[in-house]
Amino acid sequence: MSETATTSSNYLTQDAYDRLKAELEQLSGPGRIDIAKRIEAARDEGDLKENGGYHAAKEEQGKMEARIRQLTQLLENAQVGQTPPDDDVVEPGMVVKIDMFGEEMTFLLGSREILEPGSGLEVYSSQSPLGGAINGKKAGEEASYEAPNGKTITVKILSATPYKS
Repeated sequence: MSETATTSSNYLTQDAYDRLKAELEQLSGPGRIDIAKRIEAARDEGDLKENGGYHAAKEEQGKMEARIRQLTQLLENAQVGQTPPDDDVVEPGMVVKIDMFGEEMTFLLGSREILEPGSGLEVYSSQSPLGGAINGKKAGEEASYEAPNGKTITVKILSATPYKS
């Protein structure tokens, strides 16, 4: 494993870190002010039991606070690194193509937070059974891991290239 990531932290590119930090700042600043104003306006409409706008705003506030906690924890534990080298070695931040059961499968090894929204690429953690088995392997090598059903699965690494947002 390279110096850019450790198993106890989440690998993030500098771009992903900056994007998530900006989201956190927006949510914890202007976002909180906006939702508080909407809750106050809905509260002024009267009976809270029958006030759909109030309940919707409170639910949105709860989701926003959960996202703030998630982002805070993620950023505090992030290992921010440069894009991994394009050397066909599987490590966090790489788009990996494998052969599993005769089918090609392509995914990002790392955190889904690295991805730009809407990329459509699947993500596997380096702590997952598959991610752990292939981490550090090179294109052309095989790796095996135990599936939840107890069966051993062998995959062949076809390629590993740095993710580019």
